Amino acid sequence: MKMKNKKILLTICLVISVLMANLVWRSLRPADIIAVHQDDDYSSVLVRNFPISDRGQINWWLKNKDMLKSRYGIPRPSSHGNFTIIFWDFGDGYKEEGKYDRLCFNDMKGPVNCIEKEAIFSVDNSPNLGTVFTVYDGGDYRFDKNGELIEIHIE
Repeated sequence: MKMKNKKILLTICLVISVLMANLVWRSLRPADIIAVHQDDDYSSVLVRNFPISDRGQINWWLKNKDMLKSRYGIPRPSSHGNFTIIFWDFGDGYKEEGKYDRLCFNDMKGPVNCIEKEAIFSVDNSPNLGTVFTVYDGGDYRFDKNGELIEIHIE
């Protein structure tokens, strides 16, 4: 093999190694809950380092739902049992409303009480569908009667 081909191969291997190390590092970081905002049966959880994969996000919810209930009091179902919890990427933190389409929280004093709308994951519960997990940039899932996680298509 020529020296030029060896350098190209070495460069490709190095880039792949860096990408793999980054992926492993990102998947091993614990998720940080920055804040929880409540509005009736709708909860917003601001997070950093949330799992990347669909399965990772659902597993995180299953592992942490009891902690969320005891520490933050969520979910808070309506009288019909409905609730929605949306996990938002906290990104660069709270900002002023200023920019179009920011999500602002009424339970905080302004002007710095808004975030960019970057939803990551949500958990919705209703009597009709049961619990549905939505992975933004992913799919919608729920458990079937046998306890198997299945992808569903919501119209």
